[in-house]
Amino acid sequence: MRILVVEDEPGIANFVRQGLQEAGYAVDVTWDGQEGLAYALATEYDVLVLDIMLPRMNGLDLLRELREQGNKTPTLMLTARDTVEDRVIGLDAGADDYLVKPFAFPELLARVRALLRRPPLQTGTVLVAGDLEMDTSTRQVQRGERLIDLSPREFAVLEYLMRHPNQVLTRTQIGEHVWDLCFYNESNVVDVYIGYLRRKVDTDSDYPLIHTVRGVGYRLSAEE
Repeated sequence: MRILVVEDEPGIANFVRQGLQEAGYAVDVTWDGQEGLAYALATEYDVLVLDIMLPRMNGLDLLRELREQGNKTPTLMLTARDTVEDRVIGLDAGADDYLVKPFAFPELLARVRALLRRPPLQTGTVLVAGDLEMDTSTRQVQRGERLIDLSPREFAVLEYLMRHPNQVLTRTQIGEHVWDLCFYNESNVVDVYIGYLRRKVDTDSDYPLIHTVRGVGYRLSAEE
């Protein structure tokens, strides 16, 4: 899953980025509102973490502009102000959730996970495809009765596939969501990780779940 953090306080931005990366997310960070708007419009993100007080364009104006342009990316607003009026303004601008500074990182992470469970992504903490199950809260994956041990990156690739079942995802889409803007789309790293997953998920199973769409990318489906 790929997250954009728009925060002008370096200490907070780096703290949030490190924590989210350690939790297995790909994270981009921008430091002002105009740059954040450009990133959010140019790239498909799964969640935005957006500070209100930003240089060049404040977070509320940024969010209003996104919503006016039809961008529905789930958004968690960060603010140092904790009045009812401030929360109402943020929610009315199009925010999906609201977190007051200072905050504990586990709470931010829980709120991000909650936003990821909302449609159009597959809902719930347990993702299912055929006899494959992934619990995103415990990070346990199993196929039938067989537990599957995945590295953090393998887990992230599989989660992205499972959140978009039966959809053809290009190598670039997978790479940019699991890695970040530094992903080089001529690299074969996506194919390598798909190979790892196939050996762990599809080997010794009755039917494959991970399918190659030749010349395009990959699709996770219980149907051929």
